[in-house]
Amino acid sequence: MNIDGIRLFVTAADMLNISAAGRQLGLAPAVASARLARLEKQLGADLLHRSTRQVSLSLEGKEFLPYAREILALEDAALAALGHGSAEVRGTLRFAASSTFVQLHITPILPIFLERYPGINLELKLSDAKVALIDGGFDLALRNYPAKDTSLIGRKIADDTRVLCASPAYLKTHGTPLEPHDLNTHQLIVFNSAAPRLLTSETRADTCTFPPPGVNPRIICDDGTSTRLAAKSGAGICMSSIWNIHRDLNDGSLVRVLPSYNVSDGSAIWLAYPKSNVLTSKVRVFIDFLLEQIGTPPVWERE
Repeated sequence: MNIDGIRLFVTAADMLNISAAGRQLGLAPAVASARLARLEKQLGADLLHRSTRQVSLSLEGKEFLPYAREILALEDAALAALGHGSAEVRGTLRFAASSTFVQLHITPILPIFLERYPGINLELKLSDAKVALIDGGFDLALRNYPAKDTSLIGRKIADDTRVLCASPAYLKTHGTPLEPHDLNTHQLIVFNSAAPRLLTSETRADTCTFPPPGVNPRIICDDGTSTRLAAKSGAGICMSSIWNIHRDLNDGSLVRVLPSYNVSDGSAIWLAYPKSNVLTSKVRVFIDFLLEQIGTPPVWERE
């Protein structure tokens, strides 16, 4: 396969515009179109659907795209090993992460990264729901739950300590739970599709779960920021990560509930990437940057 044709395909897939992709690579529109057609003929598949109005990936194109990215990454790695290639790290990095975590801890430091690496562009997919890393064609993902996917490699940033919390106003109106079974009579705010989490105590022998068995949550939400704001407004008791609520705990707008109990699910904050992917320079420098800026000790413990 022609490496220049593959590079054109990846660029066109990112831009969804063959002519614009060709211009970015210094090709006239007719040359770009012909080069892409040669690649498709060689592969025996149409990678892009073309119309007078738009360009879109075909099913075969979607399946081929992650492999095409890896081929380009392998070429870059091979040239770098021989001392060739550009000294400047370049390219578009596709990063999937929790929207809540990014808003609090990554977006504020992005200008530092972009100034340090002017050749890198970032494409962010932000959602507190789990994103399919491999199928989505992402270079890197941030995940804040136990890393169980054996097809991924992870770099741990920090432990993800989770606690129960509520606003002082809610506790004044509804009372403060003193024992785990007291949660049965309270308004609970629960993250969507989350399994009950085990609560354990270093000073107590008993255990419980959040939410307790048979208790219907008052609010179910799929966004960490909204969960935190609902608890701050007095809507109920929620489980949240320290990295999400540390400022609220410090200023007293949220207080811990059942403070002798912690969520024991082994959660941590990971930077994960597919085992099959070559760790490209753009991914490596972004991982190093996030570890430098956020981890050991975590930034939320420094404030």
